[in-house]
Amino acid sequence: MKIRQFSILTGLSVDTLRYYEKEGLLKPNRDINGYRQYTEHDIEWVQAFLRLKRTNMPLTQIKEYSRLRHLGDETVAQRYKMLLTHAQYLQDLQAELAEHQTYLRDKLAIYGQMLTKK
Repeated sequence: MKIRQFSILTGLSVDTLRYYEKEGLLKPNRDINGYRQYTEHDIEWVQAFLRLKRTNMPLTQIKEYSRLRHLGDETVAQRYKMLLTHAQYLQDLQAELAEHQTYLRDKLAIYGQMLTKK
């Protein structure tokens, strides 16, 4: 499929797709006229790296993951380690956010009591 259709399917603008290609995150095939040709595999990859992006993985790490992915199965151990490290980061972040949520809940309870006493 061409870039316009790929843009519609992924929800990303054509400019964004070109940017991701320039950054090495997307590597679409080209037809004999030089037009980008995207595949179902490209859609799956976009969904994967957007998920990594939404989980606050830095773009530099996503680029490295993408580079390793293109090198093939001999990089599975490195990719595994990257994802394991990121999963630990998310777990730590989740614990920190839970602490903040508890703090806010306690503060709201105090303020709620103060308001009902008036």
